[in-house]
Amino acid sequence: MQDAPQTGSTARDDTRRGFAAAIGAYLIWGLVVPLYFKALGQFPTLEIVAHRIVWAVPFAAGLLWWRGLLRGMRAFLKPRYLGLAALTASIITVNWGTYVYAVAHDQMVEAALGYYINPLVSILLGAIFLGERPTRVQLFAIGLASIGVGIMTVAAGGLPIISLILALTFGTYGLLRKMIPIGAAEGFLLEVMILFLPAFAIILWLTVRGEGHFLSSPSATALLIGSGPLTAIPLILYAAGARMLNLSTIGILQYMVPTLLVLTAVFLFGEPFGLGRLVAFGFIWSALVLYTWSLVADGRRQNRERREASIKASL
Repeated sequence: MQDAPQTGSTARDDTRRGFAAAIGAYLIWGLVVPLYFKALGQFPTLEIVAHRIVWAVPFAAGLLWWRGLLRGMRAFLKPRYLGLAALTASIITVNWGTYVYAVAHDQMVEAALGYYINPLVSILLGAIFLGERPTRVQLFAIGLASIGVGIMTVAAGGLPIISLILALTFGTYGLLRKMIPIGAAEGFLLEVMILFLPAFAIILWLTVRGEGHFLSSPSATALLIGSGPLTAIPLILYAAGARMLNLSTIGILQYMVPTLLVLTAVFLFGEPFGLGRLVAFGFIWSALVLYTWSLVADGRRQNRERREASIKASL
């Protein structure tokens, strides 16, 4: 008699935690990360990505140790998990490198365009591989967002390669992480452990050639070390959100990142932002409001149905 309400409460708690985790990740990616990597803009992209990986390992391992989950990592050291983790690690490395390059070379608006496209990729992948079917209202919202993305593409003079790479890699990463039966922090640690040796070899290679910046100054050293936790924290939050929310929901929330990126690029770094992109914002934010309203209405309907089922079960 008490199972139904308990299950509903658990589902609501998971949804709230999923929203909190996803929004936290997107705030870090949209505000903190671009400012941070702009400060590292004089360093080679390859060096920054290598340090992101190397310094993320001890941070992620320490986090798992603190939560008492480090011993459980042995269960995931199997060919099936390692193979999938190697695939997701490769995909996210390409994403990291592209994003760092875009920030360093004043192409944050192009990066934002890629992240505007990414939710559409996530929704498409969710429908194809996970059987997630959007409602009519949600489809209309997706249509509005598609128009906005189209306007942004035309305003940019064509779809830039940076946008394509970011959208496809992150959408695919989200899908694969949702399909891997491993916790967010454990999965991230497994990925960076796989990447650790190649990344460390790159750092050594740059040091031997005299092109490395680690220990060149206290500020450079601190920034490079800090890139590890800055990489780990939002990605762990994102993976947690992806496991507790529908991929389509993760997709629509993703619009926070490009919006914050554009605001940062335009108002802090002076990148151009024309009328076409302003019009596109109107379509995209209208889609976001409509889609969010649909999710809230659907959640209320499900809660009402659970309460009615609970009442019937108790009779």
